[in-house]
Amino acid sequence: MDEALTKFALVEPRKARRVNLKYFVGLTFEEAAEALGIAVPTAKQWMAYAQAWLRVEIQSAQGEGVSPTD
Repeated sequence: MDEALTKFALVEPRKARRVNLKYFVGLTFEEAAEALGIAVPTAKQWMAYAQAWLRVEIQSAQGEGVSPTD
């Protein structure tokens, strides 16, 4: 997970910060949105995007293909 998050931070640094604020700091969507200077819906969208990106990256690293129906 750490390796995937590091890689994600290289391509999407602000979205990676959102992930860090959730999992390592424990901020809510509202708190993270305020800290990042974005709207709450944007914070939610970023989190969904990050979770999907990280899932694909971790599965790829484990040699598991991700099918379009996953």
